[in-house]
Amino acid sequence: MPNRQQISELKETLIQRQERILKNINGSRDNIDQLKDQDIKDDLDYAEVISDSFTEGMIANHQLAELKQIEDAIKKIDDGTYGTCGMCGITIPIGRLKAKPFAKFCTECREVFEKEEAKKQ
Repeated sequence: MPNRQQISELKETLIQRQERILKNINGSRDNIDQLKDQDIKDDLDYAEVISDSFTEGMIANHQLAELKQIEDAIKKIDDGTYGTCGMCGITIPIGRLKAKPFAKFCTECREVFEKEEAKKQ
């Protein structure tokens, strides 16, 4: 189980990542708004604007999903349940938490989860 200092450091890492993602999402929204305001002269311009808007939107959606995971991890830190695998209940190793501070599962359970998710697609 991570000690208090490690948890504090991980929380700071999560907060910093949260702030970066929020900036990125706002930047993506601004970029999409700018793309919408461009002067479109032909079909090629239109296709480029649509493609760029789609890409910006996909990036923002991915970051929103990560932001939700970060917020969930911060809540777990605050309520004292951080670092416990959501599937099997064992303590997630500190190395995994340092690599992915918003990890919900231990390595073994993550593999099981990913296999199950792959079957759904």
